[in-house]
Amino acid sequence: MVPLSFAGRDFIATREGALFCTDSRALIVADLHLEKASWYARMGQLLPPYDSLATLDRIEQLADRLDAAALWCLGDNFHDVGGPARLPAGARARLERLGRRLDLHWIVGNHDPQLTETFGGSAHEEAWLGGIALRHIARRGARGAELSGHFHPKLRLSVRGHRVARPCFVRAGDRIVLPAFGSLTGGMAAFDPAIADALGPIEAAMIVVSGRLLTFPNAPAALSRPHAMAQCAGRST
Repeated sequence: MVPLSFAGRDFIATREGALFCTDSRALIVADLHLEKASWYARMGQLLPPYDSLATLDRIEQLADRLDAAALWCLGDNFHDVGGPARLPAGARARLERLGRRLDLHWIVGNHDPQLTETFGGSAHEEAWLGGIALRHIARRGARGAELSGHFHPKLRLSVRGHRVARPCFVRAGDRIVLPAFGSLTGGMAAFDPAIADALGPIEAAMIVVSGRLLTFPNAPAALSRPHAMAQCAGRST
């Protein structure tokens, strides 16, 4: 966990891909995609049915570690609109406990646009936290500070001849896209044109490694070279 200054406020960035606003004690995560495995099972592709429990484990551990008072989930909270109904009883009970323990907020996403079951929390199309807009998808051309999800950004590097992919934050001025927090989620290259089209010119991808926030400038060609991670390791913010 490392400090991150953003939009005039103090945050903590975690290696799990969450942000924590220190003054409001708000934990912010994106793209949980709960019950993704059970959705695939209905399509005939069997996956271990523990993704929701694994994701909730990580949320609870972070909430405990940071003494969070609120939880904001930035859309695609469930993999589909039927996800809440498929939750195992244990996962449902844990979400309900989170709703009693924390000020729980769900930003709806394109996978769960009609989230009617909020487990003691509240659902929003978008919201604001201390003047920072919270959305699922970055609003193209929007002004002001914004946190969003949707794109599941990952930084892909070649390190000593091995390809490495790490979930990452993507920053463009006063706008940040969070990585997917869910335990069963894929990813899009951090500097993909689709992300730049939504955010505007991307400044950097950021990952938390060994207690440091490493910043990788938007230079995909340079990052494809071996040892790029070692070369950029001195860049932190």
